Amino acid sequence: MSGADENGDLGPVYGSQWRSWPTPDGRYVDQISQVMEQIKRNPDSRRHLVVAWNPGEVDHMALPPCHYAFQFYVAGGKLSCMFQMRSVDTFLGLPFNIASYALLTHMMAQQCGLEAGELIWTGGDVHVYLNHLEQVQRQLTREPFPLPKLVIQRKPESIFDYKYEDFVIEGYQSHKGIKAPIAI
Repeated sequence: MSGADENGDLGPVYGSQWRSWPTPDGRYVDQISQVMEQIKRNPDSRRHLVVAWNPGEVDHMALPPCHYAFQFYVAGGKLSCMFQMRSVDTFLGLPFNIASYALLTHMMAQQCGLEAGELIWTGGDVHVYLNHLEQVQRQLTREPFPLPKLVIQRKPESIFDYKYEDFVIEGYQSHKGIKAPIAI
């Protein structure tokens, strides 16, 4: 991936911040585990928040986080997720982020004994790169297919124990892929 060093290292990016946020006293916070426990204990809280923007480490990242925060809400037995992006590559990045956060929301909901609710997105600098214009124009000529359905086959002990085989996507249809270069 562009931005990585010669060994493919991106620095302390998303996974590091979500699972091992450093604290001033030398401890580390697993924000994913923490927010899941908060949802289970106090579903009505407005503090179910995970952030990846760590000002103390952003200069050590190959690319500062584009999707920098997400927040969960529980209402009517459903878990919804809102994720925020500071910079949005609309053609390549946004579709991947939508799919990823939708999957995370379903997994978190299952682990917390809830149904998956809404996925809400907000974007700051939303853009289409000039070298993606032809691909975007081609995409816009395509008729969308009906949405598929995600089925999670089992509930593992932990959110970290899911396997590829646990997920089935029913009714998935797609057009032929459209390739575009990554722009950073």
